[in-house]
Amino acid sequence: MRNIKLVIAYDGTDFGGWQRQNNAPTIQGEIERRLAIMMAAPVHLLGAGRTDAGVHARGMVANFHTVKTISCEGLRKGLNAMLPRSIRILSAEDAPDGFHARFSARAKTYVYSLFTGPVLLPAERLYVCHVPYALRADLVKDCLSIITGTHDFASFELSGSRDTARVGGRGAIRTILAADLHVAGDGHYRFSITGDGFLRQMVRILVGTILEVGKGRLAVDDFQQILRARDRSQAGPPAPAHGLSLQEIYY
Repeated sequence: MRNIKLVIAYDGTDFGGWQRQNNAPTIQGEIERRLAIMMAAPVHLLGAGRTDAGVHARGMVANFHTVKTISCEGLRKGLNAMLPRSIRILSAEDAPDGFHARFSARAKTYVYSLFTGPVLLPAERLYVCHVPYALRADLVKDCLSIITGTHDFASFELSGSRDTARVGGRGAIRTILAADLHVAGDGHYRFSITGDGFLRQMVRILVGTILEVGKGRLAVDDFQQILRARDRSQAGPPAPAHGLSLQEIYY
């Protein structure tokens, strides 16, 4: 039995997210259907995580098991020939038996892109969030410094996405290894956040709340109090999905 690792890029605009669903097209579902044709048997694709509807990826990782002897390069080319152009298999390789795209991952990097100018170019509308306000980059960077390290991020997770009564596990505690704001100088900004794991909508809610500070609607001290509160109702709205991209997963 072979264990095949795929690195996948996709435009999430027309999909209901990564995870297979019955009522919407998904990245997992599209790839599994093509794999089933190539492998002449149903295939269960194990993803490194879930991305929401509209979220993009440049480095999603997934793996599956098969007894077929098709070469990895043949698999990559064959899948790309069948998949919609919004999904591309960047690489395929044989992985060790114990490799699991989700459980073997050590860290992930997400990137959030936004533009603060008055008019967003049409070509960017599906990948860049338009925030036509002056942004205090210094205050944004202060907030990113606050979240770096190990914290309880319960204030920044989708309400109801986790059983808070469950005993064991790490709850909402995650470690942010790096959090940066890249300033292009023409109104374009890019958040880059690397962590050992993320809660549902965690990056989008973090960015949405930090933008409230950058616009001057909240103070940095307010943001720190929101983090300490461990209460989703204290944080701001999630930033729109289309500005977010899963950049890389580390093993």
